[in-house]
Amino acid sequence: MSEQDQIPPALKHGIYSGMTLLPGEDAVAFNKLHNELISEFTPVGPLEDDIVHTIARLTWRKQNLSTYRVAINATGRYSSIMDQSRLKREFKRPKELFGFRDTRDPNEVQAAIQAGFAQARKELGVAWELLGDVAKIDHLLSELSVVDRLDGMIDRCLKRLLFVRGLKSLSASTSSSKVPTQSRPKELGAA
Repeated sequence: MSEQDQIPPALKHGIYSGMTLLPGEDAVAFNKLHNELISEFTPVGPLEDDIVHTIARLTWRKQNLSTYRVAINATGRYSSIMDQSRLKREFKRPKELFGFRDTRDPNEVQAAIQAGFAQARKELGVAWELLGDVAKIDHLLSELSVVDRLDGMIDRCLKRLLFVRGLKSLSASTSSSKVPTQSRPKELGAA
């Protein structure tokens, strides 16, 4: 079993994006923050809902940056556990080969690796789920970059939409003010 096979399934399949909740974070606390922001901004419509949700996600990440420190520490401890659990026999290097040849019994190696995984899971507890790429600052910065580009594109579309609506309202108000005089109703009191 490779180390990749040992990564929690939620991380392999992207359930945690790194922009909202990371493993071990409090979903109830996030929902409370989100609902407080909804109450504060009272969004109307899907675009405003999305903006308030983005504000909630970014505020949450800012308030919970310590989760990344936990992930860094967990990754370090995991590496240490795995290094200690592997068999420390020497490799034999035959003269005719330029590389090393592992002469260890594959079953012993696999048993040592499995023992290391078990020890890491036990020691790390909830932090075990933070071992994937999702809990790395580089991953967060990459996601923020994508979100920023998408928001910029949405903003340009909204500006264009508002511009077109403004032009339409101007042309509608201009055409309604140019109604022919004979079709206008007579003013009261005028003969």
